[in-house]
Amino acid sequence: MGVLISTIPVLLFLSFLFLLDSFKLVRRNWLLLALAWGFVSAGLAYMVNTGIVRVSGMPFDDYSRYLAPAIEEVLKAVFIFLLLAKKKAGFLIDAAVYGFAVGAGFALVENSLYVYQNSDAGWLIWIIRGLGTAFMHGGCTALVAMMLIGAKLRGRHQPVAVVVAFVTVYLIHGLFNQFYVHPLLQTVGIVLTLPVFFVLLFNQSEKRVQNWLEMEFSSEVELLQAINSGKLLETKAGDYLSLLRSSFQPEVIVDMYCYLRLYLELSVKAKRNLMLRENGFPPLQEADIADKLLEVKALRKRLGVVGERSLAPLIRMNYSTLWKLNQL
Repeated sequence: MGVLISTIPVLLFLSFLFLLDSFKLVRRNWLLLALAWGFVSAGLAYMVNTGIVRVSGMPFDDYSRYLAPAIEEVLKAVFIFLLLAKKKAGFLIDAAVYGFAVGAGFALVENSLYVYQNSDAGWLIWIIRGLGTAFMHGGCTALVAMMLIGAKLRGRHQPVAVVVAFVTVYLIHGLFNQFYVHPLLQTVGIVLTLPVFFVLLFNQSEKRVQNWLEMEFSSEVELLQAINSGKLLETKAGDYLSLLRSSFQPEVIVDMYCYLRLYLELSVKAKRNLMLRENGFPPLQEADIADKLLEVKALRKRLGVVGERSLAPLIRMNYSTLWKLNQL
């Protein structure tokens, strides 16, 4: 019974976050991977923590307050770095859900170990661990994910963002373990504030996603129509490409033109799929998408850094752009 009390609340909250994602940005397979990494990282943390305590002779209470938070947060965040490297999170919404899933998985294993070692613990302990400790783990990893994806989207220096994120969650985790406030009051505070925080965050983030879709979609459709109808030279984008003719070889200009057309086509289709998901329809799958993505990659390689930077006024191949194409 203790396991159920200490695990069901965090799983219900994770399901609640998943349902809040109206754009269906969160992929089920990656959500399960996040949960699985939470299990693995908890096992690794247990082995590392017990090993260090045994070797160092440090009192367990001191270790849990000062060193354990750092080790646990780093292990949980490994999945977040993988997520960003694979371009599988594009906004605060999906980053937060994936992060909370890692923390939830971690808490499930940690609480199960606690049940095994303290089978005679009372109901109050299980409530505190199920609503307090578990939510703290999920919230901290979600915060790391949001801070890192936020830095990516704003083009900030990633090393600085990593340091700030880890210092922040270390302080939160460490203060939680200090028990300056009664554990029950800490639990009540987390239960009352965390859902409100996530709801406000999701509402704000979804407005940004909607604005991004509306602004980029219309402009990209217009430019793609101009290219397909042979009227690109009548647009400002066409004027800009004409200026580049004096700086690049003809074959490079052709590659730029192909790159622009193909990117716009794929970008429009990626946004179309996001809109379909938002309205409850399955995204359209096209047989030639994989080939076109490979062609974009090949064109990008041929253009090189100079060619790609020259197209920056028309195409900004940043983290958001790469994530968007990954949705296909």
